[in-house]
Amino acid sequence: MSDLLKSIDARTKLAGTNKLEILLFTLGTNANNGRRETFGINVFKVREVMRTPPITAAPEMPSAVEGMVSLRGALVPVVDLAKYTGVATDSPRSIMIVTEYAGHTQGFLVEGVDTILRLDWSQMKVPPEMVTAEMGGLVTAVTELPDGRLVMMMDVEKILSATTKYDDEIVYRDIKPLNNPSLTVFFADDSVVARKQIMRTLEAMHVKYFEAINGRAAWEELQRVATYAETSGQEVSKLVSLVLTDIEMPEMDGYLLTKRIKTDARFIGIPVIMHSSLSGMSNQQLGKSVGVDEYVPKFEPQKLAEILTRRLLGTGSSSHLGE
Repeated sequence: MSDLLKSIDARTKLAGTNKLEILLFTLGTNANNGRRETFGINVFKVREVMRTPPITAAPEMPSAVEGMVSLRGALVPVVDLAKYTGVATDSPRSIMIVTEYAGHTQGFLVEGVDTILRLDWSQMKVPPEMVTAEMGGLVTAVTELPDGRLVMMMDVEKILSATTKYDDEIVYRDIKPLNNPSLTVFFADDSVVARKQIMRTLEAMHVKYFEAINGRAAWEELQRVATYAETSGQEVSKLVSLVLTDIEMPEMDGYLLTKRIKTDARFIGIPVIMHSSLSGMSNQQLGKSVGVDEYVPKFEPQKLAEILTRRLLGTGSSSHLGE
């Protein structure tokens, strides 16, 4: 099974090309509809795939958290994805995908893993409303395989929010308002959970904002803003003070979005901050290579507010990229 993830470091070269690789997996046959759905997760978020070790039950855990396992001396929570997604199945979940993102490690119980699929982000589409409703908003993107199967990308950030306490109200309490009505942040993210966190942070800062659900939609909106600025005789930077973007998004990822912004003279002087749960050094370096001004991990509202404040007020230009 480890062969699936062999040479994962070599995959970093995909960034900036609007390509990704996803690990395909199944949760079992759904007793309610007889279907055996195929799901996907970005390989960058997968640490390893293994047979499920003994799980120790723990008190006061969310219902979908089966318990904890010990991995190399660390206790890791284990989430039964079939239970979490409401897939009614009797199929055994004897495989565990160990994930690492947003500074957290979690085990996901699945029926089986299939293969690693390399594709272009343009092939990943925004899910139809029917799929979104059926999966309770857990699917951020879908793509169709040559054999006709539909692959659904899970919003693993939403799973993290439901199984940890990273987003307690206290983390927003000390964010200081900027009280500058001329500032406007434009952000792009395909995760509902992440967008809500960004909105709460910006609202605590008293900063205006507008948003897009993926890189393609963000780029189209920026084109409209640039056209309006030109016809009204304004600078784009007067309408958009800063762009905040996720990395993983259907149709166009954050690397390509940043590259387009940074190579378009109309957007000169507008900082681009990369905001992602892909917190590895390689991802930060790749962001730097396409012109990202700074990187901030997801699910750290106070740190996000600190970096936004510094960039919006121009009180320093130090970068966390490559540190």
